Amino acid sequence: MLTRRKAIIGSAAAFGAASAARAQTAPIRIGEINSYSAIPSFTLPYRNGWQLAVEEINAAGGVLGRPLEVISRDDAGKPPDSIRLAGELLDEQKVDLLAGGYLSNVGLALSDFAAQRKRLFVAGEPLSDAMVWEKGNRYCFRLRPSTYMQAAMLVEEAAKLPAKTWVTVAPNYEYGTSTVKWFKTLLSAKRPDVTFVGEQWPALGKIDAGATVAALAEAKPDAILNVTFGPDLTNFVRQGNTRGLFEGRSVVSVLTGEPEYLAPLGEETPAGWIVTGYPQDQVETPANKAFIAAYRKKFDALPGMGSAVGYTLIKSIAAGIARAGSLDTEKLVEGFRGVTFDTPFGPASYRALDHQGTLGTFVGRTAVKDGRGGMVNWRYADGASYLPTDEQVKALRPNG
Repeated sequence: MLTRRKAIIGSAAAFGAASAARAQTAPIRIGEINSYSAIPSFTLPYRNGWQLAVEEINAAGGVLGRPLEVISRDDAGKPPDSIRLAGELLDEQKVDLLAGGYLSNVGLALSDFAAQRKRLFVAGEPLSDAMVWEKGNRYCFRLRPSTYMQAAMLVEEAAKLPAKTWVTVAPNYEYGTSTVKWFKTLLSAKRPDVTFVGEQWPALGKIDAGATVAALAEAKPDAILNVTFGPDLTNFVRQGNTRGLFEGRSVVSVLTGEPEYLAPLGEETPAGWIVTGYPQDQVETPANKAFIAAYRKKFDALPGMGSAVGYTLIKSIAAGIARAGSLDTEKLVEGFRGVTFDTPFGPASYRALDHQGTLGTFVGRTAVKDGRGGMVNWRYADGASYLPTDEQVKALRPNG
């Protein structure tokens, strides 16, 4: 009996040790959610980017001695779907953390879900300031420069224009309203002589471009702030070109310099717009050249901004996990606060105060060369230089 009992105890101990060993080498699972079917022009390059990053990290030994595994889902651009999928990823797929997001309303829904479940969510693309300020919470971090930050970058250039009367056009949801709010606020602070004489709020993906262009032209502005993107941007530009809206007027435009949005415009790209974007292989830094070489080798294509975001998102997650030394959510939060990580654009970090990433973007002018749209006279705007002050954030962020 004693011998049999010892054998059972020994077998149980061996089984426990084997199970513990398997747990130590099992993949770290990231539940990734994005709008692949809704905005493929951006999210498919984004997926390529995170796949490349996972491959590089695992080839180098993984994180905490374990490989990364991404379990990906498509939210179709619908906040309710994103919540349902997040629950499935946590409860059925047993992922260790959540990541992704494209549209701001989806990002906000996922952030709120993460807070309710007390699980980490690392947002890649959603730009709404509310994610890290008014609705910020302990469990949400955001990578890309926010609407406030991108507005501040563009206002630096807009304030130099002689234009005194402005109109705005933006999609009628969180990203659009936030961008217009901050652009108006920041430009008015630098240029008290400017006035805003008109605004248009088309529904996302449903712009009536002809009517929108006609309404903006009727206001007879000196300059235009454009916040549309994707197919809405393409339709807006075509109608604006046809009706002469942009002739003799300055245009400042968020995201338009990103390759994903310039490519559909081709030779129709209007020249001279002040934009944020990514001039791809014009950036001769070692980090960007290495990223482009690796991306080209794997996908036989130039990366877009989505590619850089997806790649950097996974690199930042790996850095946060390594710093935490654990997959416990509370330890992960502390590990991500202040962590520094490498990006194709240079080092960046997540600010401890509000969990906002310091990744920047490029600011320049649009131009057409060989029938393709691109950026000229660009500069890199480091996100750390465009963050609001600690005092401003503390006033905006009620949840600490």
